[in-house]
Amino acid sequence: MSAVKVTPHTQTVLRALLGKGLDGKRRSMVVTEGLYGLELSRMSGLPNGTLFPILERLRQAGWVERYWEQDEIAEAEGRPRRRFYRITPKGADLAPHALAEATVTAPTSAGPNLGRPGLAGGSR
Repeated sequence: MSAVKVTPHTQTVLRALLGKGLDGKRRSMVVTEGLYGLELSRMSGLPNGTLFPILERLRQAGWVERYWEQDEIAEAEGRPRRRFYRITPKGADLAPHALAEATVTAPTSAGPNLGRPGLAGGSR
């Protein structure tokens, strides 16, 4: 469907950028203004080392754009500028379809022999 590999972590990031699970006003703000990195990390539960490579892949595919907040805002709050990420119109069109497709194709359960050996019952 797309050039973006929609892993479970990518799904989590896309849901956050689409404002899934948020009320109407907050969702609208997330979609139009985006989220900064720490917000995305908190919302998704993903560490930076997982989150930022996903954001970069989504950006390269044209699904996400990034921008720096205005200097005046950061200075007024006495902190460094934040880099924001927001879904692009292309991403807003493609992400819901990719999420739906990923949900349909996701395995429902692991097979009996897919666990880690030696962990269930007994010693080695």
